[in-house]
Amino acid sequence: MTVLSEELALTDSETLDEVIKCLVENFSIETQGVCDQQTLFEILIKAASSGDSIENTAKLLKNVPTANDIRYHLNKINNFDELETQINQALKSRIPLG
Repeated sequence: MTVLSEELALTDSETLDEVIKCLVENFSIETQGVCDQQTLFEILIKAASSGDSIENTAKLLKNVPTANDIRYHLNKINNFDELETQINQALKSRIPLG
């Protein structure tokens, strides 16, 4: 078993920040009103990482759009399979070599 140095470890919060940063840099989802792209990604990543619903995640966070606002923007996406492939490639590009 390999033990990584504590200096290389990311906290949950740092990991979330890096994933959101990667998504914002690599993808554009047109948003409007109170729902900006970074907030949209934050809600989706938090919901997915905790196995929670978009609705409950939006309720738990303060000053974020409603679940209906999030779904409105998600309904604009035509091909989720292609998007998933692109997201996985973008995230893999952030894995350090070695």
